[in-house]
Amino acid sequence: MSIPADLRYTQSHEWVRREDDGSLTVGITDHAQEMLGDLVFIELPEVGKNYAAQAQIAVVESVKAASDIYAPVSGTVTEVNQAMADAPEGVNQDAYAAWLFRMKPANAGDIDALLDATGYQQVIES
Repeated sequence: MSIPADLRYTQSHEWVRREDDGSLTVGITDHAQEMLGDLVFIELPEVGKNYAAQAQIAVVESVKAASDIYAPVSGTVTEVNQAMADAPEGVNQDAYAAWLFRMKPANAGDIDALLDATGYQQVIES
Protein backbone atom coordinates (compact mmCIF):
# COMPACT_ATOMS: atom_id res chain seq x y z
CA MET A 1 0.00 0.00 0.00
CA SER A 2 1.28 3.41 -0.99
CA ILE A 3 1.25 6.54 1.20
CA PRO A 4 3.05 9.35 -0.68
CA ALA A 5 5.02 11.62 1.65
CA ASP A 6 4.23 14.80 -0.34
CA LEU A 7 0.47 14.64 0.39
CA ARG A 8 -1.69 15.40 3.42
CA TYR A 9 -4.40 13.05 4.68
CA THR A 10 -7.62 12.99 6.67
CA GLN A 11 -8.70 10.39 9.20
CA SER A 12 -11.61 9.65 6.84
CA HIS A 13 -9.13 8.53 4.13
CA GLU A 14 -8.99 11.49 1.74
CA TRP A 15 -5.65 12.64 0.34
CA VAL A 16 -4.94 16.32 -0.31
CA ARG A 17 -2.30 17.95 -2.52
CA ARG A 18 -1.60 21.69 -2.40
CA GLU A 19 -1.21 23.06 -5.92
CA ASP A 20 1.04 25.98 -6.95
CA ASP A 21 -1.98 28.28 -7.32
CA GLY A 22 -3.05 27.60 -3.71
CA SER A 23 -5.91 25.28 -4.65
CA LEU A 24 -6.23 21.79 -3.21
CA THR A 25 -6.64 18.58 -5.20
CA VAL A 26 -8.51 15.84 -3.33
CA GLY A 27 -9.01 12.11 -3.82
CA ILE A 28 -9.36 8.95 -1.76
CA THR A 29 -6.36 7.04 -0.50
CA ASP A 30 -5.03 3.74 -1.75
CA HIS A 31 -6.08 2.22 1.58
CA ALA A 32 -9.67 3.48 1.10
CA GLN A 33 -10.03 2.11 -2.43
CA GLU A 34 -8.53 -1.20 -1.29
CA MET A 35 -11.05 -1.49 1.55
CA LEU A 36 -13.98 -0.55 -0.73
CA GLY A 37 -13.11 -2.88 -3.57
CA ASP A 38 -14.10 -2.28 -7.18
CA LEU A 39 -15.68 1.16 -7.51
CA VAL A 40 -18.79 1.31 -9.68
CA PHE A 41 -20.11 4.86 -9.12
CA ILE A 42 -18.82 8.26 -8.01
CA GLU A 43 -21.05 11.21 -7.18
CA LEU A 44 -18.94 14.38 -7.41
CA PRO A 45 -19.60 17.67 -5.60
CA GLU A 46 -21.15 20.73 -7.19
CA VAL A 47 -18.69 23.24 -8.67
CA GLY A 48 -19.02 26.66 -7.03
CA LYS A 49 -20.53 25.31 -3.83
CA ASN A 50 -18.99 26.09 -0.44
CA TYR A 51 -18.41 23.25 2.01
CA ALA A 52 -17.43 23.27 5.67
CA ALA A 53 -14.50 21.15 6.80
CA GLN A 54 -15.59 17.55 7.38
CA ALA A 55 -18.93 18.08 5.58
CA GLN A 56 -20.07 15.28 3.28
CA ILE A 57 -19.01 16.42 -0.19
CA ALA A 58 -19.13 13.36 -2.49
CA VAL A 59 -19.99 9.66 -2.53
CA VAL A 60 -18.15 6.63 -3.89
CA GLU A 61 -19.90 3.30 -4.33
CA SER A 62 -18.30 -0.07 -4.77
CA VAL A 63 -19.63 -3.56 -5.21
CA LYS A 64 -19.34 -3.82 -1.39
CA ALA A 65 -20.65 -0.51 -0.03
CA ALA A 66 -21.21 3.21 -0.46
CA SER A 67 -18.90 5.60 1.34
CA ASP A 68 -19.13 9.33 1.94
CA ILE A 69 -16.23 11.59 1.00
CA TYR A 70 -15.66 14.57 3.28
CA ALA A 71 -14.26 18.04 2.65
CA PRO A 72 -10.75 18.06 4.12
CA VAL A 73 -10.97 21.81 4.86
CA SER A 74 -13.57 24.53 4.43
CA GLY A 75 -13.68 25.98 0.94
CA THR A 76 -15.27 26.21 -2.49
CA VAL A 77 -15.21 23.46 -5.11
CA THR A 78 -13.58 24.85 -8.25
CA GLU A 79 -13.37 21.76 -10.48
CA VAL A 80 -14.46 18.12 -10.58
CA ASN A 81 -12.83 15.22 -12.40
CA GLN A 82 -15.68 14.05 -14.61
CA ALA A 83 -13.43 11.34 -16.04
CA MET A 84 -13.57 9.56 -12.66
CA ALA A 85 -17.37 9.77 -12.55
CA ASP A 86 -17.46 8.29 -16.06
CA ALA A 87 -14.89 5.56 -15.26
CA PRO A 88 -14.69 5.05 -11.46
CA GLU A 89 -12.39 2.05 -11.87
CA GLY A 90 -9.61 4.59 -12.45
CA VAL A 91 -9.49 5.14 -8.69
CA ASN A 92 -8.80 1.42 -8.19
CA GLN A 93 -6.03 1.53 -10.77
CA ASP A 94 -4.14 4.49 -9.24
CA ALA A 95 -5.79 6.21 -6.28
CA TYR A 96 -3.25 9.04 -6.18
CA ALA A 97 -3.53 9.92 -9.88
CA ALA A 98 -7.34 9.70 -9.80
CA TRP A 99 -8.30 12.95 -8.11
CA LEU A 100 -11.99 13.63 -7.52
CA PHE A 101 -12.25 17.41 -7.08
CA ARG A 102 -10.31 20.62 -6.56
CA MET A 103 -11.20 23.31 -4.09
CA LYS A 104 -10.07 26.75 -3.04
CA PRO A 105 -9.59 26.64 0.73
CA ALA A 106 -11.22 29.34 2.87
CA ASN A 107 -7.98 29.42 4.88
CA ALA A 108 -4.81 28.22 3.14
CA GLY A 109 -3.21 27.27 6.47
CA ASP A 110 -5.91 24.70 7.24
CA ILE A 111 -4.07 22.05 5.21
CA ASP A 112 -1.25 22.15 7.76
CA ALA A 113 -3.61 20.67 10.38
CA LEU A 114 -4.15 17.54 8.27
CA LEU A 115 -2.16 14.36 8.79
CA ASP A 116 1.21 13.81 7.18
CA ALA A 117 2.14 10.39 5.74
CA THR A 118 3.44 9.13 9.11
CA GLY A 119 0.30 10.25 10.92
CA TYR A 120 -1.93 8.63 8.31
CA GLN A 121 0.04 5.39 8.54
CA GLN A 122 -0.65 5.37 12.28
CA VAL A 123 -4.39 5.89 11.64
CA ILE A 124 -4.67 2.89 9.34
CA GLU A 125 -2.59 0.69 11.62
CA SER A 126 -4.77 1.39 14.67
